[in-house]
Amino acid sequence: MSDAAADQVHMRRAIDLALARMGETWPNPAVGCVIVKDGMVLSEAATAPGGRPHAEEQAVPAAGPGVAGATAYVTLEPCGARSSGRASCAQFLAEAGISRVVVAALDPSPFASGRGTERLRQAGLRVETGLMKDEAGVLSEGFLHRLETGRPMVRISADGTGFDARFAASPRADLVTELKRLGEAGYTRLWTGPGELADALAEQGLLTQ
Repeated sequence: MSDAAADQVHMRRAIDLALARMGETWPNPAVGCVIVKDGMVLSEAATAPGGRPHAEEQAVPAAGPGVAGATAYVTLEPCGARSSGRASCAQFLAEAGISRVVVAALDPSPFASGRGTERLRQAGLRVETGLMKDEAGVLSEGFLHRLETGRPMVRISADGTGFDARFAASPRADLVTELKRLGEAGYTRLWTGPGELADALAEQGLLTQ
């Protein structure tokens, strides 16, 4: 298998790990991380329910003492700083001796985008971005929507798989206010079934198609 093909396989696995956690990690986006060395997967992890610990925080220690020189495949740019004051994911990767980090998508937050990759490069790691970014984009679409609008994204779904919760407001309610309240509570992706509420959301431009 070529290096490029191997990169695709490992990033696909990281995306699948994160997809399996969608709806469980709000207010944070679901992130997947796979650590590989000499063609062997040392560890893999996804953001824990509730948004913490982050994927890298789990994958790095799980990789064991042979992690130095490995490649980490991450679906979202590792955080460069944390409001809690704890070590950032970029710091975790650098201090572990990871030599290469392949990132699908940059952090959509305007306060963080590029900060993690810059910290990694400053620490001497080789950083590559953009691999399978479109496939990984769904993982943070609700997070980005909330950052931009203050509201969680709402989509029509048959069963709500992968969503944070169901949006069940009255179609005659102040839907913008209801959604902003849920956004403040940390929700990023909500679902509703087809019907009167979905129609009301669509009429007000609040339904993502």
